[in-house]
Amino acid sequence: MDGKKMDRRTFLKSTAAAAVGGALLGPARGILHAAPQKAGKVWTMKYDCYIQSSAAPAQLDNWYLDMVAERANGKLKIEKYWASSLNKVGQHLQAVRDGLSEMSLISYGYYPSMVPLSRGLEWYFMGCDHADTLLKVSRDLYSLFPPLKDEWEKRNNCKVLYFTNWDYCPLFSKKPLTKVSELKGLKIRGYGVGAETIDRLGGRGMPVVAAEVYQSLERGILDGVFAFCFITAEKSKLYEQAPNIIEIGAGAHAPTTVVMNLDLWKSLPDDLKAVFEKTAEDIYNWKYVELYSKLLEESLDIMVKGGAKFTKWSKEEIQKATAMVQPAQVNNWAEKVAKPAGFNGYELLDQVRKLIAKYEPEGKLKNPYDIYVSKYK
Repeated sequence: MDGKKMDRRTFLKSTAAAAVGGALLGPARGILHAAPQKAGKVWTMKYDCYIQSSAAPAQLDNWYLDMVAERANGKLKIEKYWASSLNKVGQHLQAVRDGLSEMSLISYGYYPSMVPLSRGLEWYFMGCDHADTLLKVSRDLYSLFPPLKDEWEKRNNCKVLYFTNWDYCPLFSKKPLTKVSELKGLKIRGYGVGAETIDRLGGRGMPVVAAEVYQSLERGILDGVFAFCFITAEKSKLYEQAPNIIEIGAGAHAPTTVVMNLDLWKSLPDDLKAVFEKTAEDIYNWKYVELYSKLLEESLDIMVKGGAKFTKWSKEEIQKATAMVQPAQVNNWAEKVAKPAGFNGYELLDQVRKLIAKYEPEGKLKNPYDIYVSKYK
């Protein structure tokens, strides 16, 4: 380039751009390489994820990727890399942006400076009591609020394929808790805004990494766990150390986004784009509820058999908890995250509330306590 040096990111972006119309891969960690157009070509893509394949969002993604490949009728092959086997935690969004990976699952807490506006979808006690409501709120907001779409496409060079989430996160506690006041001073594991929620409820939010939660409970470092996906908690056997599983009215848990490199997306033929889009519609319309209902019930049965006790706070206690968290939590995000980033967070929150009101009455995915009541009471 006229004898001038090129930095690494510019090199990667320019090389990825050369893949428009190509998208065939080199070695496992190779970037996109251009390939000549020809009839009957096969597109090969990498899906690169930080979580285990057994996690609920990973199982949904696995179904999506397999279904897209099947519907593509031989035009598409997808290589899957689970549990940070290709890129490390916190590197996946950059990898997709720069063309090192083609697709990934993105959880916002690992990229606070890259997706500040998307973090406005992370909250508790907002009346979003069904996880499939959060799914549709996220989908519609992406279309209705242009700055959110710009955050992914213009800021991070990513095409959003679909939104998903980590279903529900009841409070796991070593001892029974019937009132919000009983949380005072307890050390509760929390992820991101989950830790802040525990602080607002009077407890001490502890940002312990997921792999160390069981041992922390066992050693008495933690008194309980919040902001931890119910299904994943069962896989981690947290109920052995914290057998009191309490529905506190916090609502749906942890939105995530599955993305594709935008340059690659633009290069795809229309028929292949249609396959990706139709399969995403199936997630929103039925597959998410079908899969998560099955996984939630399976995990609940295992916990009940293992001696877990399921309870729910009274309506009055849930109202107290709600008032302690909202609207202070979302207003804090609007003032301290959205505003410094140049966004009007209150406009986004206004849309969020309207969408929750629209979709919550038709929410279908039961939370663990409701499943317990319908099956065991």
